[in-house]
Amino acid sequence: MDERVVVITGASDGIGAAAARLLRARGDRVILVGRSAAKTEAVARELDSPFYLCDFANLDQVRSLGERLGTDLARIDVLANNAGGLMGGRLLTVDGNELTIQVNHLAPFLLTNLLLETLIASSASVIATSSLINRRAGKIDLNDLTLAHGYSAQDAYAKAKLMNILFTRELHQRYHAHGLRSAAFNPGVVRTGFSSEFGGSFSFVYSSVLRHLLRSPDKGAETLVWLASTRPDDEWRSGEYFHDKKVAKANHQAYWPSLASGLWDRSLEITGLH
Repeated sequence: MDERVVVITGASDGIGAAAARLLRARGDRVILVGRSAAKTEAVARELDSPFYLCDFANLDQVRSLGERLGTDLARIDVLANNAGGLMGGRLLTVDGNELTIQVNHLAPFLLTNLLLETLIASSASVIATSSLINRRAGKIDLNDLTLAHGYSAQDAYAKAKLMNILFTRELHQRYHAHGLRSAAFNPGVVRTGFSSEFGGSFSFVYSSVLRHLLRSPDKGAETLVWLASTRPDDEWRSGEYFHDKKVAKANHQAYWPSLASGLWDRSLEITGLH
């Protein structure tokens, strides 16, 4: 069997790096994408894997990444949209988008669409790292994706993680018949440097005495590795949200087809793909 090609974003640390190590040990060709040059290069050197640098807070960098991956890779068996983060106060990116929504949703949405031709030709699986916090998201207003009204860091992150699930379900609706498979998963609360750089309001959990109670990155990566290394439609159902390798219940908004379709269309407009 030919070596499988797995692209992992957010691969310089935490769940992404753990999944990269586990998949590389299985014999997959792992392509790393990260923002930190030093961290990403260190993991790439350890695994003897190619790497790309990209800051998801800048959509021009995502477009460049999509072009380079599309040129360099004839096949992509798995795209793991793992990059993300919990930010602090409301910030707008150079693209005019709210930072949390762009990094967690708009950037992976754009990257996936830029690679869509290769992904479909490869009968690929597209996997999104979501979070249990999606269930705490307030109402998603498609006319206010910059979150100009009633902003809180936690709600922004919860909405972004819900958007990962909505994207997963809509990707299934639009492209499952073309051979594409999609899934979102909750890794649990993992012991990483998550949110610390941005001073997010949850950062105290990741740096305090509570840290030892959290999951290890390897444990958090288990469902991602399972989704990436098993046969969709045989061992898992495309379009679903998983926790610990089982279908889990998401926020009730995740099951609204009109919201999933509307978010897709708005995301096309915002990212310039429309």
